[in-house]
Amino acid sequence: MSDAFENIAGAFQPGAAPGPGRTPGPIGMTILLICWVGLGLMPLVRSVSDLKLATGEIGTPGTLTVVSCESLGEGRYDCKGSFAPDGGGAAVAVAASPDSTAGDVKRARLTPEGDRAVPTGTPGLLSALTMPFLGVGVLAFLPYVFLYVFKARRGRRAAVAFGAVLTAVSLAGVVAGLVAAYS
Repeated sequence: MSDAFENIAGAFQPGAAPGPGRTPGPIGMTILLICWVGLGLMPLVRSVSDLKLATGEIGTPGTLTVVSCESLGEGRYDCKGSFAPDGGGAAVAVAASPDSTAGDVKRARLTPEGDRAVPTGTPGLLSALTMPFLGVGVLAFLPYVFLYVFKARRGRRAAVAFGAVLTAVSLAGVVAGLVAAYS
């Protein structure tokens, strides 16, 4: 019994620290940092159109009525709706947000392509800000990593504090956006 315990305990002991040549070199580190920045900026770039719709900068205002939601399995849904423009005219069949429920009626904006409607107002804006907040959270500790990579000693504590605060703000924004989207 004690041999088994020693084997399990030995599995959790820290191993040898990586020596020279076991960490990425300058080119590898540059590639990793570029990938990290790209990963953090992608949600910001991809959410610009939804933010413009939620704030009313683009799109046609109107009312979205969710007609049906079909389960795709694993908690995913495909929702269809009917969009009635404020200026009158025929209702348009659109894709509704997958977090909708059949029978929901909410203020929305029709995309310029006319294929989907995005909720407006405070809930629409908060849900549109979910992805940008996630991107900010991904980038939160990037200043610390830059200081570490370039072997700068000064400013690391401030970078960690800044990253922690930014991560907390990001988490709060993501949670608020998800709550707004699903309520």
